Amino acid sequence: MTYIINTPEQQQEMLQAIGVDSLSALFDQIPLEVRLERPLDLPKPLTEPELEAHLRQLAGRNLGATGRVSFLGGGVYDHFIPAAVDEIVSRGEFYTAYTPYQAEASQGSLQAFFEYQTLICQLTGMDVSNASLYEGGTALSEAAFMAMRVTRR
Repeated sequence: MTYIINTPEQQQEMLQAIGVDSLSALFDQIPLEVRLERPLDLPKPLTEPELEAHLRQLAGRNLGATGRVSFLGGGVYDHFIPAAVDEIVSRGEFYTAYTPYQAEASQGSLQAFFEYQTLICQLTGMDVSNASLYEGGTALSEAAFMAMRVTRR
């Protein structure tokens, strides 16, 4: 939407609507010593590409973390993440425990869960493992039920 300035008549109508005599009366609560009575001393306007170049130049003054000691990341720094990792973790069967209701649509998820659970059992030596729980409360109740079934207590 383009900006259309208010006419003096429109300004007067708005001031009357809010019960103020003049535009300057809106600023009566601001102490005189902090009011700026002169025009702002701003540089000439820039086009969008000029502004972007200027901001890049300003940002270039900052020291980056690359090649320097940096403690950003909570202890996880100076490591390489292969592109394949992003590809894998962006697949639905890996970032959600939700299994679609249609069997044909959930085969990839079910296969991934099966492989994960099998490998976890092999790695830990446990008889069972589970991979498709929504959050901590569900995991806790499932673990309690499973323990009751396994121990029969």
